Amino acid sequence: MSGTAQEAILAKLPAAFDKAQASGDLLFFPSTVHKHKEHDVEFEIRLCPALQNKPQLPTPDFSKDAPPAAEQEKKRPDPFAPPYVPNLYLGEVRDEEDGAEYVILFNKYSVVPHHILMVTKEFQSQTSPLMPPDLVQAYLFLVAARKAGRKFFVFYNCGDLSGASQPHKHLQLIPIEDDGPPIERLARATKLEHEDRAFTLQSLPYANHVRRLPSSLPSASPSELEPALANAFLALLDLAISTVRHEPTYPPGPPSYNVVLTLEHMHVVPRLREAHTLAGTGEALSVNALGFAGMLLVKSERELEAVREEGVGAILAGVGLKSVHDVQVDEHRAADERL
Repeated sequence: MSGTAQEAILAKLPAAFDKAQASGDLLFFPSTVHKHKEHDVEFEIRLCPALQNKPQLPTPDFSKDAPPAAEQEKKRPDPFAPPYVPNLYLGEVRDEEDGAEYVILFNKYSVVPHHILMVTKEFQSQTSPLMPPDLVQAYLFLVAARKAGRKFFVFYNCGDLSGASQPHKHLQLIPIEDDGPPIERLARATKLEHEDRAFTLQSLPYANHVRRLPSSLPSASPSELEPALANAFLALLDLAISTVRHEPTYPPGPPSYNVVLTLEHMHVVPRLREAHTLAGTGEALSVNALGFAGMLLVKSERELEAVREEGVGAILAGVGLKSVHDVQVDEHRAADERL
């Protein structure tokens, strides 16, 4: 079964994490979580002072005039290319339908234990959209986790404004103790007239596009997973691109967006900026998909207070786009009427 590789990798996580940390190959940064409720979401702000000592990685250059991602990759070391650090390497998974292969690695700089990366074995750009095998193999990790009594979710940062730190395509999986990331509880509580249509979380002050996945999906075969996940993603990506087109100040080039995937929902959030300048400190706070999952990371008490004072919603709205959901609904209705 295709899920076997995922199950085997998850089973070895506890011992492998301890070994990698003891060897010094994996750096774990302790943190504390502070809850902050607004916009019907109990956001989690994670304070991790030790991250101030983390080496700064150069941000990939995705600009219009930049060299191709593959060329940039040749000019700097790729941490996701072989030879892999043995203590960070957890195994590989292969999509039986497509033949796509992925390497599973620990996140070298971990704030949450057992944070893992699903990296394309052959170089692909982090500006490229998720492909069907990406979605299927990532979702199979979520299924395997539930079977093992654990809970994970997947996130993906696409493009230069998304908070991506490496140009080599990788999805990330992070364990959680609750039923889902904070944003998932709001999605789960949303009552829908049409379960198979995209919707938006209306209480949030930025554009967000969500699709509820069929309740039977966790028990589906990989061949059944592919159309369900691919169709959901394409519908949400289409809405994200439509949102970008309604923003006159959007910079040229391919759109940036964040993806959050759980067993029950897929979320896509288009991005306008990579970071938000905090009013309380004047410093930039980088935001990736974790922020839109409801989980922000700060490095100091001062930054924590600045986030609380300004509000998580205002920060996320500052790096996202204004919702044009009502306009999109009208456009969709008009298109239906023309058929």
